[in-house]
Amino acid sequence: MSLYEVIMTRRSVRNFDSREIPEHVIESLLDAANNSPSGGNIQPLSVIVVREPEARKELAEIVGSQPWVGNAPLSMVFCLDFYRLKRWATVFNTDFKGEQAFSHFLIAYADLMCSAQSVVLLAEERGLGSVYIGTIQSNMDRAREYFGIPQYVLPMMVLSIGYPKSVPKNVPKLEKEAMVHREKYRVDSDEDITRAFENKYGSLEERMENYFERTFVEAVEADKQQSERWVETVKEEMKRLEIKSNAEFLFKLRYPAEDMVKMNEGLFRSFKNAGFDFS
Repeated sequence: MSLYEVIMTRRSVRNFDSREIPEHVIESLLDAANNSPSGGNIQPLSVIVVREPEARKELAEIVGSQPWVGNAPLSMVFCLDFYRLKRWATVFNTDFKGEQAFSHFLIAYADLMCSAQSVVLLAEERGLGSVYIGTIQSNMDRAREYFGIPQYVLPMMVLSIGYPKSVPKNVPKLEKEAMVHREKYRVDSDEDITRAFENKYGSLEERMENYFERTFVEAVEADKQQSERWVETVKEEMKRLEIKSNAEFLFKLRYPAEDMVKMNEGLFRSFKNAGFDFS
């Protein structure tokens, strides 16, 4: 399979079988993480490898009781790491103040995601599946305590990895020309934007299970892997909130606009607890 085919057929996998991943494969994934692009090549990141059942269970709880995190034989916690750089600078009697420089943070976060994506692509090529878990950002203090993470280090992303038991068939994306701007930014009309998202998500009028397979596969997979009735709960919330459009589904229910803004307070508090201060 060519790299293009790997990229075009990759899907987020949340249903893993029980096979262990060979050590040499895990080491190759870590090689890919370490060899990824880095701004200034200072590599301000660390990766915590999580394989033990108890640690996997705890990590699943930390990220919001997502069963696939506990079921995956391997998870990697990608951490934005200024601790190592600050210690190194101190040894040579100089300053590194990345925890106070927002530009350093942005570059480091870009490095982290490049590293994670390198792992995703190599995992795919090796017959593995993976899924990004960003909700660790809502529980960074607990993650830092459990994994013994020092000051100036932030756990920002989790990759759960394993051999797929099943792979989602259809993951909708915007048509390419909706997101490509050639030479200059193209300001689309309301009609063009609405059409682009309708083409992506389809209609709320169709069978709800089919709709969720495209727009909220986490709820579908959670129902398969545990008995907490995620799908029924989402349906009830949709009815209560009188959801009538894809935009309302996303920004009233999945990512409620006001709640997302309120999360800033917790994020900034976790940043400060880790020694970061951009004020």
